[in-house]
Amino acid sequence: MGIVRSVVLFVLAAVAEIGGAWLVWQGVREHKGLLWMGAGVVALGIYGFVATLQPDANFGRILAAYGGVFVAGSLLWGVLLDGFRPDRWDIIGALICLVGVAVIMYAPRPA
Repeated sequence: MGIVRSVVLFVLAAVAEIGGAWLVWQGVREHKGLLWMGAGVVALGIYGFVATLQPDANFGRILAAYGGVFVAGSLLWGVLLDGFRPDRWDIIGALICLVGVAVIMYAPRPA
């Protein structure tokens, strides 16, 4: 159950951070205004709290692993919301990042 919880938290963190950054982007670059930017700032704050709920207590490990989730999640966000079409190198890179996440977070460690 610990791995499932951790993966769910990584997905929630990705939605909050990538979504928050996207909202700020929309507010500034697409001229959608302060409401979009404000919602983005709130979502980015939520991301910070979600990251603290990970079962592992090591900040560096959590943020390093989350970096891989962020890479893959950003590409997926672009596909779903911006019409981005990743090429094979984007996909291979994202898969490498996710393997790194699995190694960093879920490799057996001495107690």
